[in-house]
Amino acid sequence: MSTSETSRFVRLRVELVLEIEDPEALTGAALERIAADEFMPDEERAHARSSVREDEAEALAYLVDPFDLVAEVPGVDLAQASWSSEQIDYDPDDEEWDLDDDASDDGYDDEDGDDEDRDDERGDGTGGEEAEEGDAARVR
Repeated sequence: MSTSETSRFVRLRVELVLEIEDPEALTGAALERIAADEFMPDEERAHARSSVREDEAEALAYLVDPFDLVAEVPGVDLAQASWSSEQIDYDPDDEEWDLDDDASDDGYDDEDGDDEDRDDERGDGTGGEEAEEGDAARVR
């Protein structure tokens, strides 16, 4: 798709916190993916194997592909993607992990330019308004 006056670009931010329940299975799957990558140079393959054996976050980065997340979405073409992963200390009861609080500080403004969350008139999380074509939606 070429960029034209009719093209619209949307930045979709997704943050996932994943619990690694079986590090060996995760590492094994990443090593299999690396071994199966016929386009990876040998020097990079050796580095990748070492990285995934040392760090589950690196193993996860070899298995999660943003292109796969949107490949089946009709009407979109992924123009650019970047991602990273890191090990973190996670406490679901800590206010730092409250996504509702984080959403108000995400830099996105409502149509009227203010950060205030819209009242949820229908009780379905949509803010009581229908999204129009091309509008970005925030999912919490």
